[in-house]
Amino acid sequence: MTDDRPGPRRAPGELLRRLRLRHPTDPVTHVERVPARAGEPAPWPDWAPAELRAAFARRGVVAPWRHQGEAAELAYAGQHVVVATGTASGKSLAYQLPALSTLLTDPRATVLYLAPTKALAADQLRAVAALELDGVRPATYDGDTPRAEREWIRRHARFVLTNPDMLHHGILPGHAHWSGFLRRLAYVVVDECHTYRGVFGSHVAHVLRRLRRQCARFGRTPVFLLASATSGDPATAAGRLTGLPVTAVTEDASPRGGVTFALWEPPLLPPTDSSVDADLVQVRRSALRETADLLADSVVEGVRTLAFVRSRKGAEVVAATARRSLDEAVPGLGGRVAAYRAGYLREERRELERALLHGDLLGLASTNALELGVDLVGLDAVLICGWPGTRASLWQQAGRAGRSGDEALAVLVARDDPLDTYLVHHPEALFGRPVEATVLDPANPYVLAPQLACAAHEAPLTPADLDLFGDGAKEAVDSLVEAGALRQRPTGWYWRHRERPEVDLRGEGGAPVCVVEESTGRLLGTVDGGSAHFLLHTGAVYLHQGVSYVVDSLDLADGCALVHTEEPDWSTHARDVTSLSVASVRSYTDAGPVGLFLGEVDVTSQVVSYQRRRIATGEVIDTRPLDLPARELRTVAVWFTLSPGSLARAGVETADVPGALHAAEHAAIGLLPLMATCDRWDIGGLSTALHPDTEAPTVFVYDGHPGGAGFAERAYGTAAAWLRATRDAIVECGCETGCPSCVQSPKCGNGNNPLAKPEAVKVLDVVLTNLAAATAGGAPPGDAALPGALPRQDDRAAAQPSTPAPSN
Repeated sequence: MTDDRPGPRRAPGELLRRLRLRHPTDPVTHVERVPARAGEPAPWPDWAPAELRAAFARRGVVAPWRHQGEAAELAYAGQHVVVATGTASGKSLAYQLPALSTLLTDPRATVLYLAPTKALAADQLRAVAALELDGVRPATYDGDTPRAEREWIRRHARFVLTNPDMLHHGILPGHAHWSGFLRRLAYVVVDECHTYRGVFGSHVAHVLRRLRRQCARFGRTPVFLLASATSGDPATAAGRLTGLPVTAVTEDASPRGGVTFALWEPPLLPPTDSSVDADLVQVRRSALRETADLLADSVVEGVRTLAFVRSRKGAEVVAATARRSLDEAVPGLGGRVAAYRAGYLREERRELERALLHGDLLGLASTNALELGVDLVGLDAVLICGWPGTRASLWQQAGRAGRSGDEALAVLVARDDPLDTYLVHHPEALFGRPVEATVLDPANPYVLAPQLACAAHEAPLTPADLDLFGDGAKEAVDSLVEAGALRQRPTGWYWRHRERPEVDLRGEGGAPVCVVEESTGRLLGTVDGGSAHFLLHTGAVYLHQGVSYVVDSLDLADGCALVHTEEPDWSTHARDVTSLSVASVRSYTDAGPVGLFLGEVDVTSQVVSYQRRRIATGEVIDTRPLDLPARELRTVAVWFTLSPGSLARAGVETADVPGALHAAEHAAIGLLPLMATCDRWDIGGLSTALHPDTEAPTVFVYDGHPGGAGFAERAYGTAAAWLRATRDAIVECGCETGCPSCVQSPKCGNGNNPLAKPEAVKVLDVVLTNLAAATAGGAPPGDAALPGALPRQDDRAAAQPSTPAPSN
């Protein structure tokens, strides 16, 4: 490994001190010290072959840690197991030890490894191949695998590394070609299983059941080995994912270097217009710019650093800005910094991974594509640009540094919004609190039915299969028969169509769009269909590894955007409008001044223009119109309305109604996973003081998936308990004006503004009181719930890189 750093390596505390000194006012609001921890080794199990122990020893592993040995023993004994320990705790060895031991002692056995990303699968391939074990024959099988290699892998590879998407789209539908591999399958490794949450996780749960079904047809029952970051109740989540009883190993016995974790608030900028009150126009420095400067400063100090940025465009901006700063300080040093994100070509991704591993790169700005367990040995510091949404992600990202046991620095750089501001001033909301549980629901009928259709296409369903797929399977099969998708015969249920069912596990919003340099015809990369309207509209500035391109045309029908190289002094920012309309009402509860509804809604969004802004100042140059098609989501929502009179009697002033409804909406979305076994990222919301369809103050909560996902239905069925828990969570929170624990949302498209916490309690009191009276036999007298201005254009559901991600 090369390590030609530009200067001496700085200890984390010293680096932080030097970074702080470069600001006239200290930007650090809190420093948390996570102490180092000694490891607890365990002996090699007796069943581990000598050649495997020797191979690990050559890689520097002299003995397993206690949690690795415990998980390996359980798996080798035939128990399904999940090892849920901290980042860099060596979870790979926990599943490699029993899996590779079996491959070495049973020349016919095979192993299937599933990773949520191609980068992680490629990293694990490198790790297994580096052991140089005869007869293991590891290989990746994913969308990047050349077709010429696929037949060899099916016939000869014994350790196949892939992802749930390829298992769903390629391996299971082609199970006849994989029969030799499946009939000898000993272990299924599910890495980073905490990422399989919400509707995506529910889909993956049934993909695993389909895999178990095909193995059972060959008389095989593989052992499932799962690896997870630290999460709440990992055994339950892993059991729900696999449909099997799973034993959890959670006590981390690995050594850990100390971590210095700083919360960093960018400084205020001077007022932009002296003619206006400074209090109204003064804003904080951009978190992107601050992160880019910190990345450049860290590289100058000789510290190998990874910066996590929330968006692809942001990662490119941070990398490009850091490169410019470094080249100004030390010509040529900017070449030691790069960006990493989805959409790059396979060759680019592999080269970046190699350069980072070998020390050719000193700084990398990445999306969460590198959040997972890619072995980034040698990293000293991690910068996290903006709250990543969960404590689990925060610690995963922070854990990328210090993997070799050295001291590490992690810095959370706050964005200029109320949620990030709250967190950097209330460290107790981040430190010393448990991480979130992984939530998924395989019984969700909107997932179960299409997955049963896929299973029926692979082989006719039998009554025994319905037990495998769990609760609701019989009802889902009956609905498929009624819809004409399945035909029932004495031997089972048969798929009726020639073509395969089209089921998208991740819901990314359409086929990817290719980015092509018009003058050369060179393919630069791809952008997922759900993001193309925002990133590849005509006139958009598209960044790729620091090179700027301007989009000449976007052909959505052909899935192609033509670009040319240009270095404008402005950036582009797409602007969209969104509306929600009620399509139909399925069910309605009349509670006097309150109405509770369940029905279909249409959420419509359209990119209508884009702004050009000066890179140096952020000044808006102009706004240019766009003519792009609107996107519609027909989904299911639960909503409640209140009469204006009832709000006035409860003491909610007219000016506070929008903030009260908005705060109640946020809290209700945050509490719905308690009732609906969903993930916050699977649902969206909208609140408005006057909706045109209801003609009243209204709060909507809707499923962020086409056709619905069952969450709104469960919310409607448990409305009293759900909204009571929502109200109690707000009241019991000790903050004064609202925080992430009650009414702030990590996904709010409106910047968590306006929010009125005390008035939100009053709103919920009105709803709960009237619902209770209605269910007791009669609605109290008062204004009728009127069946109001356009809805606020935030809190809508939108696609994220791997799963649908509503903004609230």
